[in-house]
Amino acid sequence: MQAREITFSKLVQGEMQFQVPLYQRTYSWQREELQQLWDDVQELVEDQLEGRPPAAHFLGSVVLAPERVAAGGMQRWLVVDGQQRLTTLMLVFTALRDRHRERGAAKKADRIHDLLLVNGYQDGDDHYRLLPTQADREAFTACVESLPKAGGSGNVGAAYRFFLGALTEGEAAGGEAWADAVEAVLSNLLSIVAITAAEGDNVYRIFESINNTGVGLSQSDLLRNYLFMYLPTRGESVYRNLWLPMQELLGPDRLELLVWLDLVVAGNSRAKQSEIYRDQKKRLEPLSGDEGALQAEIAALAERADRLMRILEPARETDPELREVLDRLSRWGGQTHYPLALHLLDLVDSGRSTAAEVTEALSYAESYMVRRLFAGLSTTGSNRVFMELPKELDKDGSPAQAVRRFLSRNRTGARSWPSDDAVREAIRTRPFYKAGRSNQRFQVLRRLEESYSASEPVDYAKARLTVEHVLPQRPAQQWFDLLAEETEDDESPDELHALIVHTLGNLTLSGDNARLSNHPFRRKQEILDSSALRMNQYIAAKERWGRAEIHSRADELAERAVQLWPGPIEGVVHADDEWAGWKELREALLAMPAGTWTTYGDLAALVGTHAVAVGNHVGSKPGLHGAYRVLTADGRISAGFRWTDDQHSGDPKDLLEAEGVPFDGAGRARRSHRLTTGDLGTLLGKEVAEDAAPARAADDEQQAVAARFEVLLRENQTPEAADGVLSALRFWERQGGYRAYGKASETSCSPNLEAGTSLDSHTLWPIAIYPVTGTVEVVFQHLKRRRPFDDEPLRRELMSRLNGIDGIELAEAKLDLRPSFPLEVFAGHSEELCAVLEWFVHVVALAEARRPM
Repeated sequence: MQAREITFSKLVQGEMQFQVPLYQRTYSWQREELQQLWDDVQELVEDQLEGRPPAAHFLGSVVLAPERVAAGGMQRWLVVDGQQRLTTLMLVFTALRDRHRERGAAKKADRIHDLLLVNGYQDGDDHYRLLPTQADREAFTACVESLPKAGGSGNVGAAYRFFLGALTEGEAAGGEAWADAVEAVLSNLLSIVAITAAEGDNVYRIFESINNTGVGLSQSDLLRNYLFMYLPTRGESVYRNLWLPMQELLGPDRLELLVWLDLVVAGNSRAKQSEIYRDQKKRLEPLSGDEGALQAEIAALAERADRLMRILEPARETDPELREVLDRLSRWGGQTHYPLALHLLDLVDSGRSTAAEVTEALSYAESYMVRRLFAGLSTTGSNRVFMELPKELDKDGSPAQAVRRFLSRNRTGARSWPSDDAVREAIRTRPFYKAGRSNQRFQVLRRLEESYSASEPVDYAKARLTVEHVLPQRPAQQWFDLLAEETEDDESPDELHALIVHTLGNLTLSGDNARLSNHPFRRKQEILDSSALRMNQYIAAKERWGRAEIHSRADELAERAVQLWPGPIEGVVHADDEWAGWKELREALLAMPAGTWTTYGDLAALVGTHAVAVGNHVGSKPGLHGAYRVLTADGRISAGFRWTDDQHSGDPKDLLEAEGVPFDGAGRARRSHRLTTGDLGTLLGKEVAEDAAPARAADDEQQAVAARFEVLLRENQTPEAADGVLSALRFWERQGGYRAYGKASETSCSPNLEAGTSLDSHTLWPIAIYPVTGTVEVVFQHLKRRRPFDDEPLRRELMSRLNGIDGIELAEAKLDLRPSFPLEVFAGHSEELCAVLEWFVHVVALAEARRPM
């Protein structure tokens, strides 16, 4: 057995093939893992462009076993461990090759293709440098061969689309120099330990020894051992009086967080939590012979431990105004503000600043994050911004003004701080409900409600409030009739609904979500009028609720917002900045799987503009990736569509059909392949409240909510369909499952099943049933993250079984989304649907039985 550190590009060069055994699980990396890898690559790219000395990034190990030598002397390797890394890197290079091709850099594209992706003199399966499992093979080879179905459904297609999108956006901002730096990083700075076995070695025992080596030391454990090695005379006292109390106060995870923050506040704005021992050791090495200096360092760290606890638990802060802003930032979630907050508390406790100054500085930090949420800007890069801020505070002057001045420099690009006018426009037009995390949307609405200064403040800890749509997400016909009165030229009530339903002007807080449901506005008025919230009383006072009222309320909330969250220093204006919505539109087009289409209206609702504006933009942008997938509302190719690049010609319908989109005789794309605004948001990683798992209600609530679901079902569906649904749900319960009900305005029902052990339990549900709108969603989006359906072939099997039932047609391209079928299918096919549910339970039970104890 041999182990060597080698770059990925050198590992795979030459006539060879890496074959993933057929018994291994399929490719499983998802957006979180892909984003982490890309963030690491981005840091190395920044180093390259700024001329800093390059440092290799370690990706982990791969375990390889030699296989037979193919004809022509090609060496085959069996990938015993590390197939996820190898497959991911192959897909990164495939996407980079395709970006080179799109911008006309044929030589660079051919070099990647010939040296890394294929064996040019081999045929059939031997042609590919990497040969995944059979389940992934078709999707992978479609990407390598640039077939029409490249970037389709499933994890392989999603990874290819992720990297193609990241490369496209990065190149748009950084140009060819950036793209070349990316290639240099991918080729030369991604390091792997390749463990190769000789013939006769037990590679599986090697694999076990790598993955079962016991519990390793944490980064903070390593640092503690290092420090106390250099405290031979003071160690016991320092440990007892300083280190141990700090360790007990924080616990292991928070202690590791503190050690990382200590690096950042000390000026290392590029510190990684995975490398804090190395960086702290390097910083402290000059003090290794001075016990007094090392003791002082540990004492300073212990003081910072108390400050960190004030950030994590704001109730510990004694100043009321500072405590309030720390509490708001804590409820916002995440660690973005931690480096700044810790350094500011350093300044307060050392007497170098006042609590009032620090409160103002943190208010600007809060405003930066909230305004970016309004504008729909990505959080990517925000961590780096706040890691760089402590260095700015060491200069003379007010820390509050230093923070505002630093953040105001970033008026453009990925780090921009939106102006008052940008916030006003975003609140009026952008789908706020699709922005950020659910707790962040709640906190914005809470702060807006608090700004009314009601005489009896709401107790938010007890009120059990949630974000509610006034105009429902799934409206009944009465709502569409109202919207029809306000539609503009070439705009349908559906399109108007999609454009305004998720905007801030249509959202409020309520504890009566189930009662509000999707009732007509008159009924909602009665409920909202009894609310203690001033926002709800404002809504209840309106005579009707449509576009004009939503826009009017949005304008009123926008004026409150720009006062609550002050903006950047005025005077730095760049009139040529691209609107953030167009960037999001490009990202959405790049994220669309092959075999899908969307409409101008769906894209307009996603980014917060009108369908006509989307059409004009799509038609005027040369080389806009995926523009041919944008069709009219009835699924036709727009009469004004023209290719804007040199790589395509002819009828776009032919390309769509080659990708897997069926058309009828009238030239209309099949609706089952259409991506809605919600689908596009899911592909972009947007979280919405409905993404939470449906929960079993408490016993006293279960009967009431079950009765409400049945009433809605019988009021809105045929008797046969209602009976079929209820029969299937009773069948599910006999299989050991239970019913869970959604908390959105339309009471949905999901057949739930618990899996796993008491220490590792999770909930599975195959479908969600909507009784008013009459749809049944198949929740592949959630199943892909839950055992055993995180294995892609099982999700495909579920789709295949459902598609075998008359009336159900789920598009393969929606394997990662929530495709739906008509609830009416239950009327004549309840027994067939029960057979699918029984299979689902059997698959889960079999997987649980095979799990090691």
